[in-house]
Amino acid sequence: MLLTERALTADDATATALLNCLIREVCAPEQQVWPDEGHVVLRLPRAGVVLRAGLARPPSGPTYRLTPPYEEQREDEWMPAAWDRLSDLVAGELELATGRPNPEFLTQVGDSRSALAAILAARGAPDDGRHGDRFIASEQALVAGHRFHPSPKARQGSPSEWLKYAPETRSRFRPHWLAVPTELVAEEGHPDAFSDLEAYGPSVPPGRTLLPVHPWQFSLLSHRPVLHRALAENLITDLGPSDTEALPTSSVRTVYLPDADLFCKFSLDVRITNCVRKNAWYELSGAAVLNRLLADTFATLDATFLAEPAYRTLALADRQLYEGLGVILRQGVKALPGTPLLAGALADPYGTFLADLPAMATPEGALAWWDAYVGCVAPPVLHAYLDHGVVLEPHLQNVLICVAPDGMPVHAAFRDLEGTKLTAGRWDLAHLPPPVADALTYAPDQGWNRVVYCLLINHLTEIAAAVADLHPSLGLWRTAREHFAALGAHPHVRALLAGVPLPAKANLRTRWARAADRAAAYVPAANPLAVPR
Repeated sequence: MLLTERALTADDATATALLNCLIREVCAPEQQVWPDEGHVVLRLPRAGVVLRAGLARPPSGPTYRLTPPYEEQREDEWMPAAWDRLSDLVAGELELATGRPNPEFLTQVGDSRSALAAILAARGAPDDGRHGDRFIASEQALVAGHRFHPSPKARQGSPSEWLKYAPETRSRFRPHWLAVPTELVAEEGHPDAFSDLEAYGPSVPPGRTLLPVHPWQFSLLSHRPVLHRALAENLITDLGPSDTEALPTSSVRTVYLPDADLFCKFSLDVRITNCVRKNAWYELSGAAVLNRLLADTFATLDATFLAEPAYRTLALADRQLYEGLGVILRQGVKALPGTPLLAGALADPYGTFLADLPAMATPEGALAWWDAYVGCVAPPVLHAYLDHGVVLEPHLQNVLICVAPDGMPVHAAFRDLEGTKLTAGRWDLAHLPPPVADALTYAPDQGWNRVVYCLLINHLTEIAAAVADLHPSLGLWRTAREHFAALGAHPHVRALLAGVPLPAKANLRTRWARAADRAAAYVPAANPLAVPR
């Protein structure tokens, strides 16, 4: 039974994510996973516990499609293993493997499960966007979240605080406008970038400038004494909600304003999945730097990178306010060819976005669709790194696929300059403050690992799995090889085609170590581009 045929539950989704992580990061690297008559069996190497799960179909690529029931072997019997039992087992195995406890881990997993339950209760009837805006529907479709993260829906705060701003509940809200003294505005980028957004704002007196703010963030910052005093003394004026609606996208804090055809990447002083989602001062400046430096490079790629032409914030004597009120503008989607769809929605095993595309109705159509998809996504990412030393981060939430009326991919759009980096030694950043330059660069090997992980493991492997759910017998990776082989004889590409193991970001181990995402470890994963022997 395919996952789309099952009702999504918080318990099953949590258990599935834990087992996916356990297989990828713990059991598979130590050859402790094997198939067994419609099941996959895994052994925790140090705890010695044996688990098994159902398989929806034979694997396509380096990942399994797991289905309940999830069971634990006790003597000669298989007993049900609920999500909280699996969480305990994972924690015990990692403590034995690392010699370090993590007292936060079980709470984070539990919080993620509770958040997903609240989202499912609030989301209501299915909506695939067929009778509305399919782009918005795709942005708000990722209910279960990252399949290879132990706490994909962990979200600081109670559901009463955040459900009304959650993309998964198909929410809409109106950002607030602040009127601030122009001399206290800090901004970089194109001088007229905010004018298209301001056209939907109220008029302000001379000497004042409009600053949009996320209402959740505004409430989170309300205790700051500097802000409280500035509001009380009318140095800053809260003009109330805007007249135009904002729709939260898959990242939660980045919202789309369809009237203005712009995105606003707000700060949120809230931990979502891994990180507190605020715009640090060096990230604000870094976005402006990259938007300027990379415009010519992006123009050479056969794809679109959504520009981030400017940021704006308030420069009071409080860095938390400077970062917390910072907003980055991002180019909209209405000029893109075809209908843009979030790649993550197409890969979602619980969704129907892929199955609903007319091109997917037959095996032949599905193979042609996959061929076109890889051709849109992979070459621009690889050319950016190999030819220009630019590390794109093409994970499933950073890529929009523009499709024709028949569903065939015709164009790719990439986004998020925060995840975009420059290869150290290939760009002159000596003119920048060291914290900004450091945040913008990766060492060459670090950058290549990020590119390969995001492109092949996080993205194409998951899209291939979704295609295989519909048509299990297709030779998808033979077709994908052709796009990589067409890039020429670069040593990095030759290594991929030779079948070297791929770097898979170790989200479970990174959470256990409480490390920053930039410092995430990688584990080896099977390379589906390898020629079958």
